[in-house]
Amino acid sequence: MKRLLLFCFVLLQFQAIAQLKFARLFSNHVVLQRQKPIPVWGWAKPKEKVTVTLANQKLLATADDAGKWSVKFKPMEAGGPHRLVATTLTGKVEVEDVLMGEVWLCSGQSNMEWPVKQADNFRQEKKNANFPQIRHFYVEHNVTMDLQTDLVSGEWKVSNEENVGNFTAVGFFFARELAQKLNVPIGLLHSSWGGSQIEGWISKEAMQTNDELKPYANALPKTWEEADAQLDRQTRKQLLGSEAEVTMADEKKYTEAGYDFSKWRSTGTPLGAWDWKGIWMFRGKGFMAKTIDIPEDMVGQSTTLGLGIQDSFNEMYINGKLVYAGMMQGVRKIALPADAWKAGANRLVIKFGNMIEQPWYGLGVNGTPDDLFVSSKTAKVSIAADWYLLPSFAEPHTYNHSCNNVGTTIYNAMIAPLIPFGIRGALWYQGESNAGRAYQYRQSFPLMIDDWRQQWDDDFSFYFVQLSSYGGYQNSNNGSNWAELREAQTLALSLPKTGMAVTIDVGNPKDIHPTNKQDVGHRLALNALKMDFGQDVLHTGPVYDSVKFDEDKAVVSFKNVGEGLMVKDKFGYVKGFEIAGEDKVFHYAKAEIIGDKVEVYHPKGVKPIAVRYAWADAPEDANLFNLEGLPAGPFRTDDWKSKTEGQKFQ
Repeated sequence: MKRLLLFCFVLLQFQAIAQLKFARLFSNHVVLQRQKPIPVWGWAKPKEKVTVTLANQKLLATADDAGKWSVKFKPMEAGGPHRLVATTLTGKVEVEDVLMGEVWLCSGQSNMEWPVKQADNFRQEKKNANFPQIRHFYVEHNVTMDLQTDLVSGEWKVSNEENVGNFTAVGFFFARELAQKLNVPIGLLHSSWGGSQIEGWISKEAMQTNDELKPYANALPKTWEEADAQLDRQTRKQLLGSEAEVTMADEKKYTEAGYDFSKWRSTGTPLGAWDWKGIWMFRGKGFMAKTIDIPEDMVGQSTTLGLGIQDSFNEMYINGKLVYAGMMQGVRKIALPADAWKAGANRLVIKFGNMIEQPWYGLGVNGTPDDLFVSSKTAKVSIAADWYLLPSFAEPHTYNHSCNNVGTTIYNAMIAPLIPFGIRGALWYQGESNAGRAYQYRQSFPLMIDDWRQQWDDDFSFYFVQLSSYGGYQNSNNGSNWAELREAQTLALSLPKTGMAVTIDVGNPKDIHPTNKQDVGHRLALNALKMDFGQDVLHTGPVYDSVKFDEDKAVVSFKNVGEGLMVKDKFGYVKGFEIAGEDKVFHYAKAEIIGDKVEVYHPKGVKPIAVRYAWADAPEDANLFNLEGLPAGPFRTDDWKSKTEGQKFQ
């Protein structure tokens, strides 16, 4: 009996203690923002009195009907370690190794999420990572329909060789420079998600203040079942031109000889997950198809069909005939009989399912272009391009709940629980996923900045990375989504306490994830050192100021020229400029640095009325810098209709 009573007493004590807790952010090794009021909150039993102490401060709070309590300590200077303690009549919780310093929210998409271990020179960088006063908190990916009050998981990690590989690379290189130059602790609150659109990071409340986004916000689904049904209708309309239901009888026609699949989703290569081919988060079965031209000398021979890696059950049809049904691990090489092909055009249709060993991958194919072929003893035909894709809407299917299914849902799960944790400012690297709607980004980006500041009730600093170079080097007559997104980012500098790191010179036209994150972190740090900490540094490259047009040339003036303008070119030529005349046709132009200005002209005497610089997805040739080594940002002097104007989030 005594044992039973003791057990019940211990159980009751445990339950009481378990009810008292800090919000997840307040865990061992936390960095709290210096020189600002310090909000601290957590949960206890409803109406319970809570005493909270930090250093030599003691505050009292009472939990509300939901059990939440909060206090706000007076500002403190950099230092520590301190202890943060909450006590009630029935319990006590403590947080050890609390430092006061500079806290920065790091957010955006994959280039912010990119870890140190995948950045340049990781072996060397981790040897220079033992900074016990730099701490990193990673917010796990999550999306929810409703505002969340706390995080499900997460802990503060101290910077050292073992931990730093998983830190945000941009954030870490930013933090390391600040720690070295300010000699204060730095906390990185890292909440980002690769591939995410900005609309996921904006609150419903903010969307409802914007004329373009208000209809979307007012029609937000209330449950994931409702959201999945909505996405299913949208996907059918997008791919089939209609929201009408699809039957098994409809899909049986897909594999018949002569069926025209040319209206399916066109893709250059079948390699990669379908999520990034315009078929977002669909999980189920699907079809991929291609017309293959077989030379006459291959007909009548046994052949091998190479189809990369796809480990689900596959059915393969050539000209309406089933030639293979089964599952195969590794790179698939299907042996086909001599009568499988005819000379000329052949139609290959494959029905398959989600990856099995990598279920998160969904539909798609892995491998390399060399894994996609038809071969015989005498010839080999590549089938690496010109495929068509279509999900099976008639078969059972679902949608993964990820970053871009429904707007506001990232904010609900990954930003709302952080508010009002004290921060000095935010670092933002996002935009790649919004390039197709770059003109609308002129509204959505400042809307998000204002939204976060209002939610925090703090006009904190907001520094962002302008999109780097990726893709083609178009001319201005072709237009560029990425150039327009960079322009939208530049326009956001009209908001107070904002700064931008230009990065077109450290990108990789062939990889959307450039690995030089050191320069990116450094350029963000320059903004903070200048604007937050008053250091005498030039924080940006040359910025377009104005233009004057003479008869045969344009004279462009810049701000932030520092010690002067320069070009990074062994021949000394300025590159990256275009001019247009009254016909609005752009021509590549010659340019010369004249003092703190650039004269732009065309050797054939085009009378200019507009100038553009670095106006391309990947403006590799752009080489205008200041002597401090910072690049000039892309710009245009005209306001002619944008390529992405009219493209809206919906």
